[in-house]
Amino acid sequence: MRAATGRTGQSAKGQGHWAIDLVGKGDHVRTVTMPIWVKSTVDRWMAAAAVTEGRVFRAVCRHGTSWGRGTSGNDIWYVVRSCAQRIELDHLAPQDLRRTCAKLCRVAGSELEQIQFLLGHASVLTTERYFGCMQNLEEPVNDRFGSLLAP
Repeated sequence: MRAATGRTGQSAKGQGHWAIDLVGKGDHVRTVTMPIWVKSTVDRWMAAAAVTEGRVFRAVCRHGTSWGRGTSGNDIWYVVRSCAQRIELDHLAPQDLRRTCAKLCRVAGSELEQIQFLLGHASVLTTERYFGCMQNLEEPVNDRFGSLLAP
């Protein structure tokens, strides 16, 4: 697994949203939109870390200075595991965070294809597997046909 690493200079405001290019497995580039509060946080972090070029996410040594050219999959695992331990949550993996993001987007009404783009999946079938589809017997989808067919 290769960690997703944003690159400075790749953020661009388009259609009222900010986006960052993340490079993941197989050098696949994912363009991810972000709310303005996330953009502001990244900008403040970049200023504090004196990051002006290259990759945004970098390893930081125990003395607080950045080193190296980027992050690895192991770095991401370490950060997720450390944060999970602080909130006493065992067995949390980066992939769990991706699944949660996908499910929250879906519950909020996002289109399946847009979630596919966000996650960088080549196939919408891969994205569908994230949802663990369960039939909703309390509010079946075909109940909505009535309003479409009413005279």
